[in-house]
Amino acid sequence: MTFDLHDFDQFVLVGSLVTLAAILAVRLSSRAGLPSLLIYLLMGVALGESGLGIQFEDAELAHALGFAALATILAEGGLTTNWREAKPAMRLGLSLATVGVAISVGIVAVSAHYLLGLPWELAVLLGAVLSPTDAAAVFSVLRAVPLPRRMVASLEAESGLNDAPTVVLVTLISSGAVADNGVLGMLAIVVFELVVGVAIGLAVGFGGGWLMRRVALPASGLYPLAVLCLAFLAYGAAVGVHASGFAAIYVAGVVLGNADLPHRGTTRSFAEGVAWLAQIGLFVMLGLLLSPGRIGLEVVGLALAAGTILTFVARPISVMLSSAVRPMPLNEAAFMSWAGLRGAVPIVLTTIPLAKGVTDAHLLFDIVFVIVVIDTLLTGPTLPPAARLLGVTRRSEPRDLDLEAAPLDKVQADILQITIHPRSQIHGVEVGELRLPKGASVSIVIRGGETLVPERRTVLRTGDDLLVVTPRKLREQTEDRLREVSEHGRLGQWLRE
Repeated sequence: MTFDLHDFDQFVLVGSLVTLAAILAVRLSSRAGLPSLLIYLLMGVALGESGLGIQFEDAELAHALGFAALATILAEGGLTTNWREAKPAMRLGLSLATVGVAISVGIVAVSAHYLLGLPWELAVLLGAVLSPTDAAAVFSVLRAVPLPRRMVASLEAESGLNDAPTVVLVTLISSGAVADNGVLGMLAIVVFELVVGVAIGLAVGFGGGWLMRRVALPASGLYPLAVLCLAFLAYGAAVGVHASGFAAIYVAGVVLGNADLPHRGTTRSFAEGVAWLAQIGLFVMLGLLLSPGRIGLEVVGLALAAGTILTFVARPISVMLSSAVRPMPLNEAAFMSWAGLRGAVPIVLTTIPLAKGVTDAHLLFDIVFVIVVIDTLLTGPTLPPAARLLGVTRRSEPRDLDLEAAPLDKVQADILQITIHPRSQIHGVEVGELRLPKGASVSIVIRGGETLVPERRTVLRTGDDLLVVTPRKLREQTEDRLREVSEHGRLGQWLRE
């Protein structure tokens, strides 16, 4: 195989144009309430054999690139997870990612075999690849819906954790290991891979955090690279001992993202940018892998039937049974059932049986592709009205108070940027009445495009942007106080008590 510079130049040209178009499409998708993955998938289809004619049928390469992209997305998800918010929801998230996945796989597999007439191997694979929710889709859609933090944390924890067991399951089935090891043997392998993967993720996360706090790198831009490399070190180490690399990289990301590291804000921004690039490349590649000519009435019918079983039977039952570890009201359980967003993960998982040469693997890929498109069109735009209809929206989160942070590493402090929205109860409150923790202060108020240095009697108004400086050790207390006043006003503490 020779290196052709002309082909490389064309690849750079087309790749840059596609990436720019995909970045601009994020704005369109956010306004429409759709995950951007749908647009990226369609871009891949348009570039493929039925569009511009680009041929891409290498299932093994798609499998390798897909896993690399998923690992990157999970690393970013871990690095941007607030452990303080996620910890109370982790028990439910873990239950949904294990017990919930097992229940969903069983229901879809049995239904696909007896109702849709699929062979057992294909039916179980269909249940396995459809059961996990997609981290990229969940993060992009749910952050636009004003939900209680515990619900968002549970759904994000589920999407970050459920990739690991399903990857192991699909790999074992596709390689024929079930027949060799039996059901109990397969269960033991799954447990081993998860436990060892989590242990490696914890070891690399804490060890890497200790190292990064003590090494003095010559440039701030090296810290994000080092942190991301540590996350992938966890992935590689886990895969090297036949454990779950996805569990390892997500856990390592959570530990590193919540460690007191230099340039944390820069690291998270860098990881977010790399994850967006991975999503774009992943979804466009999966669109290229599709052959629209294979999508006939039979495939669409099977996809509609399987999608209906998954959405209205398997997902609700798995949520209800999984929530035994942390019971929730019926309306919250109903919303979490509806919010089980599928995205690139199910399609990437189908590349495993494609690469292994499983019989009818292309049929599985086509069915799952159609289900993902339909699920995205149906579920994404309906989440905000569903949340309002079920009464699970929370007025003050996140739309009434936008809060972002930037580090001041030399003094171990953070700058919080707060935007006061129309429904926030901070309107009319004096700066002194915020009663922020000692050491935290409102340094600047931006009003009508002009800046002013506030005094204690300065009255805050809707539309103001505040810059609050807080010592890093008091940041959580400062954020909690700001959210408290945003929800209940100046008497928030006493009203809450």
